[in-house]
Amino acid sequence: MNAPTGPLAGIDIRAGIEQLRKERNAIILAHYYQRPEIQDLADYVGDSLELSRKAQQTDAEVIAFCGVRFMAETAKILSPEKTVILPDMDAGCSLEDSCPPDQFAAFRAAHPDHIALTYINCSTEVKALSDIIVTSSSAEKILSQIPLDQKIIFGPDKHLGGYLQRKLGREMLLWPGVCIVHEAFSETELIKLKAQHPGAPVAAHPECPAHIVDHADYVGSTSGILTYAKEMPGDTLIVATEPHIIHQMQLAMPHKNFIGAPGADGNCNCNICPYMALNTLEKLYIALRDLSPQVHIEEGLRLKAKKSLDRMLDMASGTVGQGDLGARPA
Repeated sequence: MNAPTGPLAGIDIRAGIEQLRKERNAIILAHYYQRPEIQDLADYVGDSLELSRKAQQTDAEVIAFCGVRFMAETAKILSPEKTVILPDMDAGCSLEDSCPPDQFAAFRAAHPDHIALTYINCSTEVKALSDIIVTSSSAEKILSQIPLDQKIIFGPDKHLGGYLQRKLGREMLLWPGVCIVHEAFSETELIKLKAQHPGAPVAAHPECPAHIVDHADYVGSTSGILTYAKEMPGDTLIVATEPHIIHQMQLAMPHKNFIGAPGADGNCNCNICPYMALNTLEKLYIALRDLSPQVHIEEGLRLKAKKSLDRMLDMASGTVGQGDLGARPA
């Protein structure tokens, strides 16, 4: 990493972060898609909801979430008493952007007999408009608990929704959102890569389009892909998700070979999330120093969003019966 310039010139950024972490009683969270240098100094590295729940269980007063905005908002929903900072508030998400709250509200109003099963990659406002939030690791279990005669809206990721439809044979009304990272993988280049590494399995995130998922030996969340990498018998794995997760794989399994699935021309960086890349060590240092930018959520909105998250957590743990599920009153 290049030495800092401008106002931060001469500052040891890593040492400064360590000092501020102690002074602020802060916990640093890093998603698997963050730069390796951020992952390496984080207290916890993981999936978005997993990180928020870990932070909730600590006595930290400050949560520095190195991820994207909806993740930091989820941490605030679950830990309203803590100060939540995000190194760059412009770190958004194409799935969140694809689902504006006003349009989602109108869509729901047009289908009053449907419940909204919504992927966690969405804004707090959309969570508040939803009945149940799901993650890529919990979606299948939750969907299987919903009565077959209950109509469902699934958003904002049409690829995750489509994957669930194909696997479970369950029709849903899909919101047409996509993740720009997982859209970038090329089927043609993936086939070439498989030919170069015969026998190497492919692990794919369900945000990938069907033509990528169809080539996968394992489909699952980022943490699920990491577990698969540890348990698979071979020594080479092709990884079809944001490539920064490979850093954790290499740390845990240095004897194995991990290959990122290619983009359109075989070697572009188009599958690196541009939003995650906005976070840097310098921005993290400034955020801890200034306790800014902070995530703020109006309490009424937070409680509405928390209700859909709580429903997810209850269903994922098997504590909600089918009789508790049904469409919202019109």
